Amino acid sequence: MRRLDGQPLGAQTYAGLLELLGELTPTVQPAPPDTALADLRGALRYFDRSAPELAALIRVRALARYGVDCAIGAAGNPMLARMAAGAAGYGQTVTVGQDRAAVSGFLARKPVAALDGVGPKAARTLCSYGLDSVGRVAAAPPAVLRRILGPRVGREVHERALGIDRTPVRPGAAARSLAAERPFARDELDPVRHRRALLSLTEELGARLRTRNQVCRAVSLTVRCADRTTLTRTRTLAEPTAHSAALTDAAYSLYAGLGLQRARVRALSLRVEGLTPAERAAHQLSFDPQDEKARRLEAVTDRVRARFGPHAIGRGTLAA
Repeated sequence: MRRLDGQPLGAQTYAGLLELLGELTPTVQPAPPDTALADLRGALRYFDRSAPELAALIRVRALARYGVDCAIGAAGNPMLARMAAGAAGYGQTVTVGQDRAAVSGFLARKPVAALDGVGPKAARTLCSYGLDSVGRVAAAPPAVLRRILGPRVGREVHERALGIDRTPVRPGAAARSLAAERPFARDELDPVRHRRALLSLTEELGARLRTRNQVCRAVSLTVRCADRTTLTRTRTLAEPTAHSAALTDAAYSLYAGLGLQRARVRALSLRVEGLTPAERAAHQLSFDPQDEKARRLEAVTDRVRARFGPHAIGRGTLAA
């Protein structure tokens, strides 16, 4: 979802869009900052409309109420719905039929890295065996995939290649995450500017976590490219944290793992997940004086911002 003026949705607009989906179904899973999953099986029967008709209704209401355009994917499970939405342009709906032939036809030519749960390392391993497309992975014997990737991952990747996703839509999941986005004025090629945007995001999210006295257990990076493709990677942290430097390290690592090189990036968004109260989290003591100094400086910075505003003080790297 995006605003017609190209600006980020904002928390209030995003909350309104979730309420809009809630008018059709109580099973809405937020995925901030601009995505949501909705289980509309009951709505199809209740409103006696097809999936494309409900999608058109959602788009019209989103435009009328909030000036927001939507790219919608309709499919039988969350993985296929996300992939269909990624293939749709704004103002469009891509529907994947539920019969086996329709699912196979939609997935067959997609790169193996497009599957949920297939990260860069697993994709490189599969490609080294000639399994570079979803169709080829689906046609491979399950025993071969288990031998290449391990029993659990091999089984899951084979199921995903067949279009099987057993993950349910979990309503109310947004309370356990925070997100922020940095769109670029034009499609950005410069990795230095990408990293500056990531640094800005981790500074913002770290400050928000500390203000709420919370820590996060995982960091999720979403890269939206000029061709409307979306890349998402998630990393579980070694320990729950609200320390901006730890979030920055995780974000930089996720970005490097994507191997974007000269990719034209339209926006970067970061989400911190698995939020818990800070007092319940254990922190491994460190004998590194630089780490302790950074944490003390962070506390001082938070007090300055609380008194004089969020932009009263910031990193020189971001001001350059």
